[in-house]
Amino acid sequence: MQPLFNSSSTYSPSSAVSVNAFLQRVYFIMAAGLSITGLTAWLFFSLISDPVTLIKPEYSFVVQSPTSWILMFAPLVFVLMISGLIQRVSYGAATLMFAAYSLVMGLSLSFIFLMYTTSSVASTFFISGGTFAAMSLIGLTTKTDLTKLGSFLMMALIGIIIATIVNIFIGSTLMQTAISALGVLIFCGLTAYDTQKLMRIGMELDADSEAAKKGAILGALTLYLDFVNLFLFMLRFLGNRRS
Repeated sequence: MQPLFNSSSTYSPSSAVSVNAFLQRVYFIMAAGLSITGLTAWLFFSLISDPVTLIKPEYSFVVQSPTSWILMFAPLVFVLMISGLIQRVSYGAATLMFAAYSLVMGLSLSFIFLMYTTSSVASTFFISGGTFAAMSLIGLTTKTDLTKLGSFLMMALIGIIIATIVNIFIGSTLMQTAISALGVLIFCGLTAYDTQKLMRIGMELDADSEAAKKGAILGALTLYLDFVNLFLFMLRFLGNRRS
């Protein structure tokens, strides 16, 4: 779901204090969303999991019925809703929508605990966090304009989405490995690109305005998606699958 903003390449200068306030709000909302997602994923997994059968019999319907498809596609519906409605609702309502999205995403991601060991999920999460922080810092500090890089990465992202769909039918392990490697590189680049873009947007806005507050939610959603996708692609490399 990139990009969520339409920002121009030129912008009017603003105080560093205002930009910092905008970015602090973005990262705070993103961190809150990730916390909700992580806690929800773990609690839901703890509820349905069984050490012997993997899933408790009374919760087998979660993976053996349309419920699993609802959980899989619900986050996408929420992203579209937030992107389309944010200009029509209040900041408070937009915040609640983002919180609800984070919770639904947690339900969806809980299934990774069924596929990978808890320790590998945790270690990959921290590695992804360090990588994300490094790429975000590059986006904040680099003097290079990453606008053209963003266009290239978007085309590459579309490419791996198509390749993933094709590989569903082919089932090639080598192709899956290549897709995962490209996915990590793409979302590393998108993290730097989106961070720089958000910094520029912050220069155009009054940090205390309604537009800036709503923009911070969209910015948080953008970086949240970058992090989650980076984590999922890394998990395919570093995660230890349950036997």
